[in-house]
Amino acid sequence: MFELPECTVLAAQMNEKLYGKVISSGRHGNSPHKFVWYNCTPEQFSRAVGNKIVRKATVKGRWLFLGLDPGYVLVLGECGGRMLYHKPGSRLPAKYHLLLEFNDGSFFTVTTQMWGAMELYEKGNEYSGKYVKDMRPTPLEKDFHFRYFNELIDEASKESNRSTKGLLTQEQLIPGLGNACAQDILFRAKLNPRHPISLLTESEKRNLYDAILETVQEIIRKGGRYDEFNLFNKPGGYIRILDKNAVDRPCPLCGTPVEKFRYLGGTCYVCPNCQKMSHNSNSGNAIA
Repeated sequence: MFELPECTVLAAQMNEKLYGKVISSGRHGNSPHKFVWYNCTPEQFSRAVGNKIVRKATVKGRWLFLGLDPGYVLVLGECGGRMLYHKPGSRLPAKYHLLLEFNDGSFFTVTTQMWGAMELYEKGNEYSGKYVKDMRPTPLEKDFHFRYFNELIDEASKESNRSTKGLLTQEQLIPGLGNACAQDILFRAKLNPRHPISLLTESEKRNLYDAILETVQEIIRKGGRYDEFNLFNKPGGYIRILDKNAVDRPCPLCGTPVEKFRYLGGTCYVCPNCQKMSHNSNSGNAIA
C-alpha cells in the first residue's frame, strides 16, 4: 500500500507530467471491486470531469488530491496497487478502477489490489471526507515538530497502554505511516515494536522522532520503496532494512540474525540485540 513517501513521489510526478492536460473523458473503471469506494455514480463522474484541466497534486497522509479545473478535486486515498501515466498510443490495462483520458491521447489509470477511495469533490469540500477532515499533522508538515510529537505521545499514553508500533501504525496518529515504514523507523530508533510509549525516555523520544523524519525523507529521495511503483510503473529505489528478505540474515549493525513475529495484526521484523526490550519495557505489557 502507498504510504506517505510514495504518495509524495506520485504527486511530484503528476505535477510534472499531468499538470495542464485537458481531460477528454473519464470513467470509474472496467472491473467492479467491492472495496473501491466512489462517492458518485459513473454517469456523474464522467459528466463532471469532461473538459476539465488537471492542476496541482497535493498530499495529506496516504491521500492524494488532484485539482481539476474548473471546480473539482479528485481524491485518491488508502490505495495499494498502481497509479499510472500511459503515453499516447498505449493500450489500456486489462483491468482498472479509474480512468482519465486526455486530449493528447495519453491517459491515467488507477488500479487497486486491496482497497481504496476514488472520490470526486467540488473544490473546497475535498477535506470533508471522514478520514481526511480531522487528520493530524504529517511528518512532512511544519507542525510536526518535536514539541508536538511529545504532546502526541503524552495524549496517546493516556488513552491506552500503547506501544511504539501502535503509535506509528494505528488510527493514523501519525498520518501516512504504515507497517512497512514502521519497521525501519523502529530499527533506526533501536526500539522494539512492543515498547510502551509511556516508558520512553526523552532520548528515546528524540531518537524515534528523528528516525521518523529520516526514514520518510530517505524513501522520498530514493523514489519510494522497492516494492511499490511510481507513475511510470517503475519500482522505487529504497531497499527496506527490515522486511521479509531480512529474516535470519545478519543485522546490518551488529550481525545478530533478524527475527520476525506477529503483533498488532501484522508481521514485525526486528534485531533481537539492537531492539531489545528493557526490563522496564517488559513490565509495561504494551497491548496496542
